Amino acid sequence: RDYATNWADSNSTNQIPPRRDLQMETVLEILNGKRFVTCHSYQQGEINMLMQLAVQFGFRINTFTHVLEGYKIAKKLKAHGVSASTFSDWWAYKYEVIDAIPYNAAMLGEAGVNICINSDDAEMGRRLNQEAAKGVKYGGMSAEDAFKMVTLNPAKALHIDEWVGSIAIGKHGDIVVWTDHPLSIYARPQQTFIDGRRYFDEEKDLEMRNWVATERKRLISKILATPEKGKSSMGSGKPHRLYECETRESDYNQSYE
Repeated sequence: RDYATNWADSNSTNQIPPRRDLQMETVLEILNGKRFVTCHSYQQGEINMLMQLAVQFGFRINTFTHVLEGYKIAKKLKAHGVSASTFSDWWAYKYEVIDAIPYNAAMLGEAGVNICINSDDAEMGRRLNQEAAKGVKYGGMSAEDAFKMVTLNPAKALHIDEWVGSIAIGKHGDIVVWTDHPLSIYARPQQTFIDGRRYFDEEKDLEMRNWVATERKRLISKILATPEKGKSSMGSGKPHRLYECETRESDYNQSYE
């Protein structure tokens, strides 16, 4: 706040402005409610600490990521108005998550916290619908509430639920058509629409795969029909020159002579 005061004083008196500090500007945006805070967290102590700090300085935490001990302080999270984005069933893989349990998401949801499912793993991140389904197994969530953890609830956490997260008139047409219930391990995406435009179609994808396979065979046959019969051969000509900031033409001339 002193940083903001110094800038205000310099603007009002036409004095030389203070040195710009990007870190201070970020903190100021947080204090003024113009920047959302997403905090990486595990244990209840660190989560409690940051919420108390936020209250002390008059701002709110937007989202706690992972928040694996969130079930211990679910009522406090609800009272603070924070979203929680957690793992589905990862626990006890390091010291900070010894007390993590797979019922965390369901218990937070029951307390009224806006709960989402995330993953640090690229492979699991591609199948968050199946990660959300674990909420049905651990905690007895309804299929609808479980699916919201990877659709509407994250949109709310990002403050973009006015446009995405559910199917409604006026929202963007971001839709996946599945071959089975979205929470089923047997479900495959049949069609994908973004802003109402079709970006993926299973039948068209199969046609493309067949075309690629046919083209691959044609190219291999063409290569094998050459006198070299596909054997590797040395390239010809000079290597491509890669110019850098301190490249000198004389260096290249010496290297390639």
